[in-house]
Amino acid sequence: MAEADLLTIADALYAAPLGDFTPARDARAKELKADKALASSVKALRKPSLAAWVVNLLVRREADQVAQVLAVGQALRAARASLDGEELRALTRQRRQLTAAVTSQARGVAADAGVKVTQAVADQIESTLTAAMLDAGAAEAVRSGLLVTALAATGVDAVDVAAAVAVPEALGFTATPREAEPTPRPDLHVVPDPEPDERARREAEKAFAAAEATRAEASEELATAHAAVSDLEARGLQLQAELDELRRRLAELEAAYEENDDELGEAEDSRGEAEATVAAATKVRDAAQAALDRL
Repeated sequence: MAEADLLTIADALYAAPLGDFTPARDARAKELKADKALASSVKALRKPSLAAWVVNLLVRREADQVAQVLAVGQALRAARASLDGEELRALTRQRRQLTAAVTSQARGVAADAGVKVTQAVADQIESTLTAAMLDAGAAEAVRSGLLVTALAATGVDAVDVAAAVAVPEALGFTATPREAEPTPRPDLHVVPDPEPDERARREAEKAFAAAEATRAEASEELATAHAAVSDLEARGLQLQAELDELRRRLAELEAAYEENDDELGEAEDSRGEAEATVAAATKVRDAAQAALDRL
């Protein structure tokens, strides 16, 4: 299986409308059945989350704008590495302004494609753009246009981008820019009006198909949310166990400190008594020495 073939196929699939992704992917895998390895890899491509899809769309539709975001991010990382405080503060302000502006632009691009972006999704888009500016690996993931999930960065630890892209080879790949497709105009022609019952049945079938597609997409998003909750719950249990261990160790250290403090007090008392004894003995010795000297 050639990596270039998989990347080319993925590039086209992740540029498609979000609702068309799964049927287009499955159809493409079926076309490639002669190459079982490639077909299997195509079939395994994950449907992107809405936020990831909007970022992928932005990368293809507004390549110059995204390039500016990544360029500012590269300068920001360089300023941080050189500890240039003044430049870092200026670039940080520019980063915040730019990510907010590009997020707004991403919402507009999505709207042009017929997709409404909620504030929650917009926050994920802005988080992904911020991660691309703070982390070089996240920048590569965004540039690929093959994101499957949104990204987040702390600015301290490196972003784990391996699970956020469709295939590992996406890192280093650049998405193919694409112009917005014109909205197709329906052909206008006169057709005979079907019987009312038949027309109602067809409309009901269309409504059912649309509802089923929406339900399937919502089910996928629910499964993703369940997985995220499970991961976070497991992480919470791990952190709680580590916190309990630290508390136990702190209690041990406090007890040891108190015991040492008590022993120190006793040792200081013993030292005082010993000093007094030595002083008395010295006084007696000096008197005896004086008496001896007189003889």
